[in-house]
Amino acid sequence: MAAATAPLPATFYFAMAAAAKRRQKETDLEIAPEALPWQSLYKIMIGSIVPRPIGWISSVDSNGRHNLAPFSFFNAICANPPSVLFCPMVRSTDGSHKDTLNNVRETGEFVVNIVSEFLAEAMNLTAGEYPADVDEFALAHLTPVPSVKVRPPRVGESLIHYECTLTQIVDLGDQPGAGSVVIGRVVHVHVADEVLIGADKIDLAKLQPIGRLAGTSYARVTDIFDLMRPPSQIANKQNS
Repeated sequence: MAAATAPLPATFYFAMAAAAKRRQKETDLEIAPEALPWQSLYKIMIGSIVPRPIGWISSVDSNGRHNLAPFSFFNAICANPPSVLFCPMVRSTDGSHKDTLNNVRETGEFVVNIVSEFLAEAMNLTAGEYPADVDEFALAHLTPVPSVKVRPPRVGESLIHYECTLTQIVDLGDQPGAGSVVIGRVVHVHVADEVLIGADKIDLAKLQPIGRLAGTSYARVTDIFDLMRPPSQIANKQNS
């Protein structure tokens, strides 16, 4: 079988040349994860796995009390079926599970609200640790809007919402530093018309989403470059 070849851009060769100059040093960190405190591993992870999208998760408990909290261990999984995940960690303050996780276990539902820059301060207010009876919507002066398919309300000020039902929770431990993977199936989507291009594209300049970095830092999506993906060399079975 002939090897697939394609011309490479000059920037590729420049990057390869720069990488070749980088030699391993004795001062580089080479260590088994279990040899470090989990707090140190956490700092390395959140400082290098960046920028992270923010899932602003609204939920309710079995009594209907509202909860709203941001999670940067969050992402999309697939589009068919449409699925997302977020990962609440065990609290380091008291070793308990977060209210969001408890609520989703009880009700099997949640909403992902996308965070635009103009909502950053409100989102940050909801990031605090509060007793379960505190309504973060009220705390941050946000508007709870009834969802279409699930019980938890949407953040009225957010421009995009994904209403979700629980697919699965994978628990990875109960100790501080551990966490759970919450997988949800999207059952309803709301996109504000001002950020919609055509039928299915998002105007990032108008959405102005923010991403999470380490410490107290966040990132804007303002410096963008494009790369064309190489064409597929796999036969398309759907058209055969």
